[in-house]
Amino acid sequence: MDTLPPLYLSHGSPMAALEPGAAGAFHATLGPAIDRTFGRPRAILAVSAHTLTREPVLLAAPAHPTVHDFYGFPPELYELRYDAAGAPELARRVAALLADAGLPVHLADEGGLDHGIWTPLRFAWPEADIPILPMGFPPDWTPAQLMSLGRALAPLSAEGVLLMASGSITHNLRMVFAGTAGGRPPVDAPEVEPSAAFRRWFAEHAQAGHWSALADYRRQAPHAALMHPTDEHLLPFYVAAGAAGADAASAAPLAAGVRMHDSVTYGCLGMDAFAFGPSAPRLANALHAGQDA
Repeated sequence: MDTLPPLYLSHGSPMAALEPGAAGAFHATLGPAIDRTFGRPRAILAVSAHTLTREPVLLAAPAHPTVHDFYGFPPELYELRYDAAGAPELARRVAALLADAGLPVHLADEGGLDHGIWTPLRFAWPEADIPILPMGFPPDWTPAQLMSLGRALAPLSAEGVLLMASGSITHNLRMVFAGTAGGRPPVDAPEVEPSAAFRRWFAEHAQAGHWSALADYRRQAPHAALMHPTDEHLLPFYVAAGAAGADAASAAPLAAGVRMHDSVTYGCLGMDAFAFGPSAPRLANALHAGQDA
């Protein structure tokens, strides 16, 4: 198996599980493209914006039930299931990597997949037959700290483990619901300019490998505070980017990122997806080949 590229996927609203749209169609092609190009991952290390902890925590339960961590949505959304096996052995491997890098880490015999994990995976691998290890991360760590966390995880990509970071490239729920009478705007509402400008800036800098600017995004990116009043949905991006580095001890610069998908829902909730590392172009080419077939 070739080295798997770490991923950052925007999961959007929980309604994406019922109304997949363009991002859901992308996720449905992503799993088969990875299987064709690299072989099916032996496990997934999932870093979600909805599993936040004071220090890194590995949910090392042998099985993970579906967690419906939201309210006020249609009943059929709560009937969806994506129950998957856990990865206790992988948890011990990850704990060793983080400890070797001098990072704090905790193992918990607890399980559960939040919607940031199971929403994209239900389209990518609907059989739910790949073991998953969720890892909680501290939302008060800086982008630089989270890239260092990712660097510690870099060896996993050559071991058949897919690092999937899940968040949203833009995430301001007040904007989503602004001007509506107790509901959401149309899912295909035209994108507002601040969202487009932020997504464009992020893609351009990621694809150019401007990591110092990306780490300082709250000062340098246009409309950063508007698009991310709190930044927990963007922070997983930095873990995935760091995981494309050589290892925790390496000072080599990170490779540029590749934006594999871009779309928007509700006019301001970006659904962009990125891959990182030397294998990222191969995955992008495989996706394009699958679309052309």
